[in-house]
Amino acid sequence: MPVFGIGYGIANRFQLVHAVAYRLAAGDTRSAVVAALFLAFQGAVLMAALFLFPRRWAAALLALAGASILVNIGYSQIILELIDAGSLAWMLAEVRQAGNAAGEFGGDFLWVAVQVAAVLVLFVFARRLARRAVPMPWNGKIAAVLLVLLVLPSPIYRHAEVWPEGAERSLYGLGWDLASAPPPPARAAVELKRDAGAATPQHIVWLIDESVAEAPFRRLIAPTLAQVPHEDFGVAAAMGHCSAPAQVALRSGVDVRRVSPTTDLRATPSIWGYAKAAGYSTMLIDGQTSGAPQNLMLPPERALIDDFRPMVGGIDTDLAIADALNARMKGPGRSFTYAVLRGVHFQYRDHYPEGAIPANSPVALQYDTALLWSKRDFFARLLKGVDRKAVAIVYTSDHGQNLAPGALPHCSREAVADEFRVPLLALLPQRLAARYAAAPAVGHSASQIFPATLIWMGYDPVAVAARYDRDLDRPTARFVRFGRTVIPTGGEAAIDVTAGATFPGS
Repeated sequence: MPVFGIGYGIANRFQLVHAVAYRLAAGDTRSAVVAALFLAFQGAVLMAALFLFPRRWAAALLALAGASILVNIGYSQIILELIDAGSLAWMLAEVRQAGNAAGEFGGDFLWVAVQVAAVLVLFVFARRLARRAVPMPWNGKIAAVLLVLLVLPSPIYRHAEVWPEGAERSLYGLGWDLASAPPPPARAAVELKRDAGAATPQHIVWLIDESVAEAPFRRLIAPTLAQVPHEDFGVAAAMGHCSAPAQVALRSGVDVRRVSPTTDLRATPSIWGYAKAAGYSTMLIDGQTSGAPQNLMLPPERALIDDFRPMVGGIDTDLAIADALNARMKGPGRSFTYAVLRGVHFQYRDHYPEGAIPANSPVALQYDTALLWSKRDFFARLLKGVDRKAVAIVYTSDHGQNLAPGALPHCSREAVADEFRVPLLALLPQRLAARYAAAPAVGHSASQIFPATLIWMGYDPVAVAARYDRDLDRPTARFVRFGRTVIPTGGEAAIDVTAGATFPGS
């Protein structure tokens, strides 16, 4: 029926573009035909069920289909690609940012809602027209056949050379992929040897900021550190332009010379394993969540953290974290702390007091104001009264920002270099700082934080560099960046990783 066809076409317009139109444009007629026929089959099944189901069943079917279509169109409208298991896992990992996303992409979300509403209205109208035109039979056999047919396309899609999965069902198929995936592997044991007699810092801290781009940091925040002894490694490359993959890679450690689509970062010893083996207690402070750990932290990794401390506290969160870290660095014992700062995630106006600048200020000014507010007095409060001879601190950001007007700030489909450009600083005891006196201010990657820290913990520098990446006294051995599928998800064994000699996004 034309009315149903129009609604189904709207719901699956991205599937039609990517799987049919693009294939035809590329001369791959066979694939385009397969995609069109498989979508037609799924549409026919949905139409039959919608027309034949009794009213309550039809309402439930529309609710389920509408939820899946909403997620599909919402994702594809902004990212301009089809959702997959890795993307869904990433969205679940980033659910804490739902409010920010709603503020930043309010216009897009409204247009998505209009499209979904139009689809549902067309489906309801088509059902009414069909049921008025001819009597619709209904009995137990018809119900059983329709239920089987409704489920059938999803296993067919997963076990046969057909594609794509319709927008009305893919949310549940991908959700099943994630739910039925094998449990994450156990973390590998630490095998590298360390010098038990090495002079190591009492406290080591990783400060991982949110959405702090290198150029604005250098212009606005770096001058405030002019009188603070520190090592500035210049523009560094983040290992992802989305938070979850960048932070998974930071925590796991990356063998940059041998990383490939078959790499499984869930199985590395992780920074927590190395810290505990070196005698450090481990802490995770998170200024972005009040619940369970985020950024794809799975149970085997979580088990290695002695103390998890959520610290959400509004626009002054980072100052509260600075105070907490200050107290920890003055305390007894040996500790490693990974602190996720609140930073300046879009929408930027949520990160400074209302009225600080005019409400209609350009995005770049909003970003600068948010950054200044976030980091005002941060380093002063962090270091106040701390024995610098006893602590080693790294500061960086999970990813940069594309501040061009109208651009997606980060996690875009075609990432640009600005989304990877982050600051990289270290505040070290003099004996460690001497290692980096001649370090270049170019060519570094966030992948080097991991091996540098292991060296500070007393692990063999040669073995560490061979296993992961060079120390920060030299440029990275190879730039590596991860996409949304940073770990195997569902039925997908391959991860999204790119490695090479050039800066990511260039």
